[in-house]
Amino acid sequence: MRLIHQPNHDLTYDDVFMIPSRSGVSSRMDVDLNTLDNTGATIPLVVANMTAISGRRMAETISRRGGLSVIPQDIPIDVVTEVISWIKSRHILFDTPITLTPEQTVADAASLIHKRAHGAIVVVENNKPLGIVMEEDWEGVDRFTQLSRVMSKDLMVIPSSVSARQAFDLLTEKNRRLAPVVDGSGELVGIITKIGALRATLYKPALDNQGRLRIGAALGVNGDVKTKASELIRAGVDLLVLDTAHGHQEKMIEALRAVRSLSPNIPIVAGNVVTAEGVKDLIEAGADIVKVGVGPGAMCTTRMQTGVGRPQFSAVMECAEAARELGKHIWADGGVRHPRDVALALAAGASAVMVGSWFAGTYESPSDLRVDSSGRLYKESFGMASARAVAARTSSEDAFERARKALYEEGISTSRMYLDPIRPGVEDLIDEIIAGLRSSCTYAGAKNLNEFAQRAVIGIQSASGYAEGRALNTSWSKS
Repeated sequence: MRLIHQPNHDLTYDDVFMIPSRSGVSSRMDVDLNTLDNTGATIPLVVANMTAISGRRMAETISRRGGLSVIPQDIPIDVVTEVISWIKSRHILFDTPITLTPEQTVADAASLIHKRAHGAIVVVENNKPLGIVMEEDWEGVDRFTQLSRVMSKDLMVIPSSVSARQAFDLLTEKNRRLAPVVDGSGELVGIITKIGALRATLYKPALDNQGRLRIGAALGVNGDVKTKASELIRAGVDLLVLDTAHGHQEKMIEALRAVRSLSPNIPIVAGNVVTAEGVKDLIEAGADIVKVGVGPGAMCTTRMQTGVGRPQFSAVMECAEAARELGKHIWADGGVRHPRDVALALAAGASAVMVGSWFAGTYESPSDLRVDSSGRLYKESFGMASARAVAARTSSEDAFERARKALYEEGISTSRMYLDPIRPGVEDLIDEIIAGLRSSCTYAGAKNLNEFAQRAVIGIQSASGYAEGRALNTSWSKS
């Protein structure tokens, strides 16, 4: 990346823009978005290890599209082990269906249908599909009505042997939005939508060396870090993330050395830091990837509470250069609110971008779906240094210690993250981000992310320059 003017102050993503260069890349589809940090991701997106955002549904969906998800550190190890096993058993093409029996009720279906973006429930008996139920099927029906009375029995099933293109063609031929997928004995294997089949031709899943979906897990720097890391490795996790708000501290360095002593054959990620010195110290202690970002996240109040942090673009740029000199990588963690921000983070040298709150308001995030007084759908999110998160992490401690720690917080304990009616699923957001990123690469004349970081030319803009680039959804005419 080349910065056309070196300022005497630090920059956010909003402060900069990319200048188009001469390009020989004629199509955005010719751009290779495989990451270069040995994580196995085929798109440079990582779901942040936040309890309200990163769960099993999110992990399955993002990995199937080529990204990664990191299970938070405050989840009990036995639960994390079970989640890892569950992810490893998911199909790499077909989505996991929601299933109910014919005797179950509309109330049961209504409580589950928004757990996944495909918006359907497969009614099964002995794991064989009998019908499909969608939200419109129970309009005006008593909530205790059994599903056998409202389900659609006009059932189309797709054999599990089909390719994504074949599934798309079959659904198009029958004018169906989705269909259950069955194996040779007629048992349910999964579900596929028309748009899901299309996406499967545009994305490559992030797979381990056994052809299974990848997943990461986080752990803190306190307690028996080495034992917990060993348990996660034994459970089959694909990367470890040592995570604390202030990553440039002795406890992090000790924890990194302890985990590195296990000689794991998976990447070790550590953070967060915002300086070249922090990057160098963590890499020296054993990190393969360093997480960069203090205070840019939507749920984070660190900068307002403490005055500590750093504008994210400058932090990423400096830290990426330091990591590159040592043959390692960084992830840009936090502060992305538009596809342009993801592109700029990668132009600044990040190997991947961590996304948190942006993905919180989707069907796949773990929080329950709620409806506000105006009928808008939302999910609750909270910061990982908030009182709510601290209470979850310290649940095994005595009441006195928990009460003491709850007095201090550096994050929002509850925030409404509204679902975008146009892009309510995380895959919808991935499409938007990746389309923008691919286009950015073509403007830079880059065929891959390595070339993008080398070729991108970045300028600095005023607030009015940023405003000029924003689209208007209404006319500016005063008449």
